[in-house]
Parts: sequence; structure tokens; C-alpha cells
Amino acid sequence: MRICIVAAAIFLIAAVGRTNAYGAEITGMSISNTEENLILTARVDGAFTDNMKEAILSGISTSFSYVITLTQTRTLLPDRLIHEIKLTNTIRHDTLRKTFVVRRSWENYRPLTTHSFAEAREWMSEVVNVPVIPLEALKTDSRYKINAKAELEKVTLPFFLNYIFFFISLWDFETAWHSIDFVY
Repeated sequence: MRICIVAAAIFLIAAVGRTNAYGAEITGMSISNTEENLILTARVDGAFTDNMKEAILSGISTSFSYVITLTQTRTLLPDRLIHEIKLTNTIRHDTLRKTFVVRRSWENYRPLTTHSFAEAREWMSEVVNVPVIPLEALKTDSRYKINAKAELEKVTLPFFLNYIFFFISLWDFETAWHSIDFVY
């Protein structure tokens, strides 16, 4: 009985710690369009903690994922999922060259390199002008909702390092969904 209570307490602490830990949230989300595509810009604030910075500086590769969904909002029927995409930003600190390399899936993983952690953190925290869906896939005068959330990808370490870096699971985060309603 005592083991069940302890296990339940650990599970609840882990679940609460994972959701919106440290106040991480999507901010500055906006949509626009080009002649061909619906475009999204967003950022995540409050995601970098001291423990995360320390782990990155020691060379542990870290990834943020941005999940974006587009649904058609309907009155009498359930909303219809039109499109979903997952974007990934990854940071790695090259401890020998003292540089940070950020790769973003929506830019075909082209490496962005800097000596500044602050600049690398900015690159990691944003998605800018990402094409979500071709405009031809949307119906004129229809209501839509675009949703976005960010989460820290699980860090996978060799088995023997899991005991040394057990604190890494303490900086997992997942933001709440942020939404924008619009009519096309």
C-alpha cells in the first residue's frame, strides 16, 4: 500500500512538472500569407532554465518540437483537422570550437552557427515565416483555427549516463496550446 502511494505521488509530480514547467509558453504567434501559402510565426518564451543551459554548454544536444495543427471550424459538425506539421529546432554546443550550431527542420536543417549562446537561444525559441498549407487547400469564407504548442524532446543518453544526468528529466516542458481563429 505504501509503495502504491509513493508511486502515485512520483507519477503526479512528474506529470505536473512536464506540463508548462517553468512558465514556458507560446507568444507572439501570428499568421499571414504569401500568394501561395498560409504562413505562421511564433516563439516560445521561458523554456531555457539554468539546468538546460548547463547541459547544453556541456555538449548535450537538445531539441524543441513545435506541433502545428490547422482545423476547419464548423458549427453543427465537429471541427475537421485539415493539416498537422511538426517542426524541430536542435541545438548543439561544439565545446572544442566554442560555437553553437542550431538546425531547424523548416529550413532543411541548414546549420546556423554562432559563438553567442543568447543568439542560439533566440534561433531555438522561434519559428519564422513557416509555410503551413497552400492557400488553394482552404475554402473561401470558411472559419479556421491554427493551434501551436512547443515541447522539449526527450534527451537520450547512454544507459550509464542516465544515473549521472538524472536531473535532465526535471527540465522537460510542454507548453499549452495557443490558438488563432480566422476566416479565409
